[in-house]
Order: sequence, then C-alpha cells, then structure tokens
Amino acid sequence: MTEDLAKHYLDEIDSRLAMGQGVLARPVFSDYRDRRAEVSEFVVGSVATIHRVSGDNSQYSKTIDGYVAQSKPRVLYQLLPDVVGTLKALRRDVESGYLVRFEELVHADLFSDFLEMAQYLLEEGYKDPAAVLVGGVLEGQLRALCEKNIIETETMNSRGQVHSKKAQIMNQDLAKEKVYGKLDQKSVTAWLDLRNKASHGLYDEYFKEQVELLLSSVRDFLVRYPA
Repeated sequence: MTEDLAKHYLDEIDSRLAMGQGVLARPVFSDYRDRRAEVSEFVVGSVATIHRVSGDNSQYSKTIDGYVAQSKPRVLYQLLPDVVGTLKALRRDVESGYLVRFEELVHADLFSDFLEMAQYLLEEGYKDPAAVLVGGVLEGQLRALCEKNIIETETMNSRGQVHSKKAQIMNQDLAKEKVYGKLDQKSVTAWLDLRNKASHGLYDEYFKEQVELLLSSVRDFLVRYPA
C-alpha cells in the first residue's frame, strides 16, 4: 500500500472515529435514542468505510457485518463500542502497513505499467497513442470502482441485448452513488473527452501538454480512489 493511499485511508478512519467518540462522550437522556439520526449516520458510514478500506471479504468487514446482523432493529446505539473498536483495530493495521488488498495491488501494478508506457510514449513524442493508453487505464479504473461499490457495469437495451456500460455512464453512476463528488465527475468527463478525440483520430484538437496533464491527473485519481 502506497503512503498516499495509507494516508487517505487513515484520514477517513480518523474522521469516523472522531464522530463516534464524540457521540460516546456526550451525555444522553435514554440509551442514545435522543440522537438516533446521529448514531445511524455514524454506524452506517463506519460500516461503509470498513468495507471500502479492508474489502468485503476481510475479517474486519465480516466482523462488523456480524455485529450489525445481530443487533436488534432500531437500536443501533448498541453497536457504538463495537464499531469504534473495529475502526481502531483497522486503523492500527493500516498505520502499521499490515493491510493490503490483493485486488487493489493487482490493479495498481497493472495500471502503473500502462501509465509508465504512456509516459515513455510522451517522452518520445507520441502524444496520440499515449492519450489512448491513459484513457484506457481511466476506463478500467471506473469499471473497477463500479465493481468495488456494487454498481452495475452492464446494461440491457430495448431488444434485450446486454452491453458493457460506456465510461461516461459509469462516471455518472459513480458520482450519483457518491463514490466521488461532482468536481471529480466533471474532471473525468473532460479526461474521457480527450481520450475520445485521440481514439477517433482528432489529433489536432489537443496538445501534448494536455496529454501530460491527463497522465498526471489520472495517476492522482487512481491514488485517491483505489479499486
């Protein structure tokens, strides 16, 4: 796990912990029932963080899912100590470098190789194949993010035929599900537009400097949103 990725995870966990510990520290009138919405936001958000950071099949995710399954309806406050404890354990392992998601390593290594190839092509003056290559990495990452967040990557047309979703549709879906925000959605739209121009031979409509910026931006995007 890269230092940037670990820091991103630690910041997310710390944000959840701060909220949970704040809820636990303040006095309540009746078993946290007076702050049900706040408790729900913390528990649901923390479960999402644990799955996102450690993966759906990790011991952390299985443990927290077990806690949720055993809790009684409308009494999420009972989970507060368990959720905080799980977050703390997860944080220790991330900080110590023990947590590595195999799928993310595979994607990171594969996409890194392609981006290095694109970098080489740029340095040799081949901006057009470099743009296509970076765009392919971006589309692959969007698809992986959809799979990670249980978003469909295929769609059915009116004749019942199944097709892979276009990158722009996956971008819209990811923003709609708040995997990333509107600003990132707009950036991805612009990056895909440049890739499409390269793919369709519109080589005069963009410059080498724009492809260099595309490469740098997609590298940053992969770090901020691992899949």
